[in-house]
Amino acid sequence: MRNGRPYRCCECFWVAFYLTLLLVFGKRALADLRYSVPEEVKEGTTVGNVAKDLGIDKTSLTDRRFRVVSGFKDAFFEVNPDNGALQVRKKIDREKLCHGSGSCLIELKILVENPLEMHHIAVEIADVNDHSPSFSEKEQTFEMAEHTSPGTRFQLHPARDPDAGINSIRIYTLTSNEHFDIEISQSDEDKIPFLVLKTSLDREQKNKHLLTVTAVDGGKPPKSGTLNVSVIVLDSNDNRPTFSRETYQIEIKENVSVGAVVATVAAIDPDEGTNGEIEYSLSKTLARKVYQIFELDSVSGQITLKVALDFEDSEIYKLDVEASDKGQPPLIGRCRVIIKIQDINDNAPEIEVTSLSNTVTEDSKPGTVISLISVTDKDSGLNGKIITHMTDNAPFELKPSYKENIYSVVTKGVLDRETVPEYEVIITATDCGEPPLSSFKTLSIQIADVNDNSPQFTQNPLQCYLTENNFAGAPIFSVSAVDLDANENAAISYHLLREGGENYVISFLNVNSDNGQITALKSFDFESLKTFQFQVVASDSGTPPLSNNVTVNVFILDQNDNAPVILYPLSSNGSAQGVEEIPRNVNAGHLVTKVRAYDADIGYNGWLLFSLQEVTDHSLFALDRYTGQIRTLRSFTETDEAEHKLIILVKDNGNVSLSATATVIVKLVEPKEAFAASDVKSAANDDEDSNVIFYLMVTLGAVSVLFLISIIVLIAMQCSKSTDYTSKYLPETNYDGTLCHSIQYRSGEKRYMLVGPRMKNTKQNRQPLLLCFSFVFAADFRRAGFR
Repeated sequence: MRNGRPYRCCECFWVAFYLTLLLVFGKRALADLRYSVPEEVKEGTTVGNVAKDLGIDKTSLTDRRFRVVSGFKDAFFEVNPDNGALQVRKKIDREKLCHGSGSCLIELKILVENPLEMHHIAVEIADVNDHSPSFSEKEQTFEMAEHTSPGTRFQLHPARDPDAGINSIRIYTLTSNEHFDIEISQSDEDKIPFLVLKTSLDREQKNKHLLTVTAVDGGKPPKSGTLNVSVIVLDSNDNRPTFSRETYQIEIKENVSVGAVVATVAAIDPDEGTNGEIEYSLSKTLARKVYQIFELDSVSGQITLKVALDFEDSEIYKLDVEASDKGQPPLIGRCRVIIKIQDINDNAPEIEVTSLSNTVTEDSKPGTVISLISVTDKDSGLNGKIITHMTDNAPFELKPSYKENIYSVVTKGVLDRETVPEYEVIITATDCGEPPLSSFKTLSIQIADVNDNSPQFTQNPLQCYLTENNFAGAPIFSVSAVDLDANENAAISYHLLREGGENYVISFLNVNSDNGQITALKSFDFESLKTFQFQVVASDSGTPPLSNNVTVNVFILDQNDNAPVILYPLSSNGSAQGVEEIPRNVNAGHLVTKVRAYDADIGYNGWLLFSLQEVTDHSLFALDRYTGQIRTLRSFTETDEAEHKLIILVKDNGNVSLSATATVIVKLVEPKEAFAASDVKSAANDDEDSNVIFYLMVTLGAVSVLFLISIIVLIAMQCSKSTDYTSKYLPETNYDGTLCHSIQYRSGEKRYMLVGPRMKNTKQNRQPLLLCFSFVFAADFRRAGFR
């Protein structure tokens, strides 16, 4: 028991140590996955569940934008955002994708956001037996001397099978015969068949042999291809050409000029005559690409370059060269030329940008990832070592990733769309070759707007001058605000600010929420309302919305909409008609009567002028243009008629004058009758004048009360706002250039006078006019003189 306890403690320590190593190094292992899928599978075939293998919750795949962002091959795969399965996007042909029998891998990048993760996945494309072996030529002919020694080998055209591994060519078979057999020579990459002579030939017995070579692959079921071989028996030379070396090793730089001689081969043949003349050629077993790059002179054996080389395309070329004499049949010697390409710095770095989004909100915090940058260089060594940086005059920086030559573009400063709405960031990648080569990539980053600016009015307060009797429903004014934000954050809507029921006038207004056009729902009357104030609120459509207010002061301008009203003469039935009796013996200049009228308008619209429209005798009476007094022009004679009719026209001075008429009938009586009639009429006139004075007093009182209420309301409204513009829109109580109405009553005469200036009308400003009434009443009305 004593010896067992330390042993168990030691065992627990090592178990904990191995678990720690597994946790530390297991994270990196989980970052890379490897799958295998056969070629030619249907679209939609599931390769594996990446989300499950990476331990990512399936419910968060859509929110985290789980997707394939790039790959070194064509987009053959995609991930299912619902279950995280890696699926085949389109049919894969391994033979087109990967040449040769080596492993065929497709590397993918899987990107997951929130938080940002990138995983590298390798998918191996497994070969299936979908190709049959085939020969480049359907027939091959050999000419053999009848004394050819048994055991001599003749190379057959090798078959080609694009499949790899077990599905490639496995065996060659030959039709049964007594003279020939087939042998396989294993080269670096292919199986090369040879026709072997087993027994001597006898041209006299048979001068031609027809054989069939069959190439069979290792698929299940196996597939095959055939080659027809004709052997013509001849007498021929007995020495084949021999090269000075079996293998030529050549090294050249990839920038060798086209047409340069890269190698020279030489062979000798001890035969004489045509049997010793040698011709060089490239073996027909070479890939077509070799024929496109190199050319062999059949006489000199010089190998020249036909096109420019590229180390990144291929680092080594193997050429099988044949030397054939001109004997009958010709003998062939072979050698191999291995050409190695030396790399030079001829490739600039390549920059690949994987943009998560080309926009970033202006309120993004420093360190926000915008794009992923991957740089590569096809050169090797120092020529492929890359240094990457970006412009410094932008609030962005490159942050290296855990993998070499992979960076993240992140924010490093404060962004403001209203100051700089877009950045053009230049990323530079430079290799370490001599001389160094560089590449540039411009990354356009749009700054997305956030609602950080409220609408602003260009002027506050605003003045509106509105002529009375406006059309109900017609626009009267327009407000406009601007918002420095963009899109929805700058979409402004307008509405009226309604503060309870204090300002009832607002109920007669409406504002267009889209363009700020204000419409009056009723027609305003200057005589009832001269000015009022309201506020318009401009709100944007951001989240949350921001708003601002503007005060609008409205001044109602008077319009000539009231016709003059005749106060005197006024008959009992309401018509403007009266009878005046005067003694026949009055002198010239005697006051007959005074026509009295008033106009509710102000200024020129309320300034009244009197004129005689019709009179029986123009030589007897005169009418004062301004006061409405009717006086005699001369003394009456016996020939003058006893009754005269005067029609007086009263009109205002508006642009379109309004008028009224009064009829005065003047009767001439004898002096004694005049005094008697005067006593009776004076009493009636006293009652009439009393009624007129009463109505005038009531009107004056109502106007005064309305004026005082308006002043009090305006003062209260201005006191409720702590602004410095209150006095700007209130009209002065009295100012230079404003004429006032004047109505005067004197003992022994009646006189009415209205004086007022014509309103100024400019394009930018229409000042309201003040109406001022002045009434002077005399205490002693003489019975004989007041009419």
